[in-house]
Amino acid sequence: QVQLVESGGGLVQAGESLTLSCVASGRTFSTLTVAWFRQAPGEEREFVVALTGTGASATNVDSVRDRFTLSRDNAKSAAYLQMNSLQPEDTAIYYCAAKQGGLSYTAARYEYWGQGTQVTVSS
Repeated sequence: QVQLVESGGGLVQAGESLTLSCVASGRTFSTLTVAWFRQAPGEEREFVVALTGTGASATNVDSVRDRFTLSRDNAKSAAYLQMNSLQPEDTAIYYCAAKQGGLSYTAARYEYWGQGTQVTVSS
């Protein structure tokens, strides 16, 4: 079993940056693929970006490709989502998720989830 705890959300103005953290416990973190999803009010949960234990990263969201960066520190069992040039449309609850095996864009394939952290971007 893996427990994930997110932190770092908050209220920022458009153009500012935030870094979200996800700390894992309970299983060898380095073997897990870690991802961030987000869910805006009234919307479905959306994949943002994922990173495997060996450093392969992927996103299918064009709007974040050049602004968001996912990194990890396996020694600290932590992953970090650096979000730059935030826009009001980035407002959502951001969820950290993890799974065994490789990258996936599908939420249902992720076994472990955090409780989420709210990111609000004002215009």
